[in-house]
Parts: sequence; structure tokens; C-alpha cells
Amino acid sequence: MRSKIGSVLAAMVALAAAVLFATTATASAAPIKIMPLGDSITGSPGCWRALLWNRLQTAGHTGIDFVGTLPPQGCGVSYDGDNEGHGGYLATNVANQGLLPGWLSATQPDIVLMHFGTNDVWSNIAPATILGAFTTLVNQMRASNPNMRILVAKIIPMNPSTCADCAQRAVNFNNAIPAWAASTSTLQSPITVVDQWTGFSTGTDTYDGVHPNAAGDQKMSDKWYPALVDALGTTPTPTVTTTVTPPPVGGCTATYTVTGQWQGGFQGEVTVKNTGSTAKSAWTVTWTYANGQQISQLWGGTLSASGSSVTVRNASWNGQLSPGAATTFGFLGSWNGTNTVPVTTCA
Repeated sequence: MRSKIGSVLAAMVALAAAVLFATTATASAAPIKIMPLGDSITGSPGCWRALLWNRLQTAGHTGIDFVGTLPPQGCGVSYDGDNEGHGGYLATNVANQGLLPGWLSATQPDIVLMHFGTNDVWSNIAPATILGAFTTLVNQMRASNPNMRILVAKIIPMNPSTCADCAQRAVNFNNAIPAWAASTSTLQSPITVVDQWTGFSTGTDTYDGVHPNAAGDQKMSDKWYPALVDALGTTPTPTVTTTVTPPPVGGCTATYTVTGQWQGGFQGEVTVKNTGSTAKSAWTVTWTYANGQQISQLWGGTLSASGSSVTVRNASWNGQLSPGAATTFGFLGSWNGTNTVPVTTCA
């Protein structure tokens, strides 16, 4: 009898272990959900999505799921066509009307690809207003998923026959996106700017001055691909804070801090402090990177870089420092392998 009971218990334990293993394996194999978000350039039919999907599959990125409340709209090839590309929609309207939370709730994406704002630009809405709507949308994304990875496009050029000013408006809007992204990005939920504008021609890559033709779809897919692959391989890590405060030089210190770091990229800031006894009207901070790091974006100062040497001078609004006062500038950079904190010099 004991033998039979022991056998039954052993079988039950084995079954429970098998169920647990299967459950764990299923959970670990859950696909990464990607939401293409935008207007008709994304969804009507938005065949760059088909090209992007099939390229990802061919390259072995099979554990993904394109999601959205809208179904595929053609393109003549087999692909995962779910999307959130609403023809004619304005980003400002989507934000003001609170449409995105419902789409997010229905699909639960991990990554958002956002090419949005073309109709806003066409409607002559100011870049600051559009980017205010973008901030609302980003906050809604993060409320849905605090670890949301967000890829935001500089929109493709536009030159419709009925809008002579649209070409320049698009340029003005695109020029404002990087600074907005830098100020809105976080370590937990990074924002990556994908430049869909550069190298795109309304003459050869659209059929009406606005919507991409086959050549334009290919260019858009090619631009999304490396940024998306990077996002697929990026797992946000806890904030890394490393500071180096050198001895005062000329009554000024510059404290370099790595505020966040992830695969291939990092965010940092430098705090400049007047340690002297008299007011200062300008400052300059210099350092040399030891591991090939490069700064891609900087705010709160004027950057000049030559190879590994970096020089940052004050902006027009933060050069004046009274004794004991401090100001901070920030930046995004790239690294590979090692990210040694440099020693700074302030003058």
C-alpha cells in the first residue's frame, strides 16, 4: 500500500512540475507586442509595415506580435497587419479626445512605433502644440506600461499641391522633436527618435506629395528596422549613478554623472558650480572620453566635440552664476563595452 501511495505521490509531483514548467515556458515565450501608431501613412495601407514585419521574420525576430485595433489593409503579401494607423487623424485630436487609452487597453503593447503629426502640420498647428499632445500620448503609454519603449519618427517630407507651406512646416516640426524627446525620455521608458525625413523625396518616394509609394515604403521600413531591433534587445536597467568631482579649477567645479545606462546608450548630466567668491558670466567644461563614447544630443549648453575630446560652453540663459550657484546640462550618448566616467575640467 505504501508503495502504491508513494508511486501516486511521485506521479503527482512529476505532473505538477511538468505543469509548472509548461506554464513558465509559455510565459517566457510570450511575444513582444509592437503597436504601429499614426495616421494614413501608417495604416492606409501602410505597406512599410509589411516590409518591416517580413524583414524581422527573415532575420530571426519571430517572437513579436504587431498589435492594434485595426486589421491589415492589403499590401499583397502575408504579414501581421494589426495596427493603429487611423487615416485623417490628428495627434492633437487623439490626445484631446482620450482615444489612445482604449487602444492600449485592448492591445497591451510593449513597444510603440509612432509616425504621427502629418495632419496636424497640414492643419497649421504649432509644433509646440503637437509636441504637447505627444507628451499626453506618452504619459498614457506609460500609464499602460511603465516600461514602454517608444520610437517616434521625424515625419517624412510633405509637399501636397494644396499646401504650399507644408514642406517648411514639416521641417519646423521635425526640428523640434529631438529636444522634446530628450526631455521626455526616461531610463525606464526610453524615447528613440527615428529620422524618417532625411533621404526621403516627395518627388520620387510619394504618389501625391504626402503618402509613400513602393519606394517610400521601402525607405520607411529601412529606417524603422535598426531602431526597432535595438528596442527589441533593450531591457531597461536600474539607474546607474557615478560621479567624479575633480579639485576646483579657477573657482568652478563640474560634476559628471551617469544618470541612466542601457544597451548601447546612456544618459548623463554635468552640474557646474561657481565655487569662487565672485559672480561668473560664462563657463566652459571639457573632458576626454577613454572608451570611444559619443554624445548624440545635448541640452542646456553648446557642444563641440573632436574625436574623444568634448567641450561644452554655457547656453545664453545659464552662463551667469553667482557665488555658490550651480546649473546643470544633460546629454544622451552611446557606448560599447565600457563607459568609464571621465575627469572634467571647468573654467
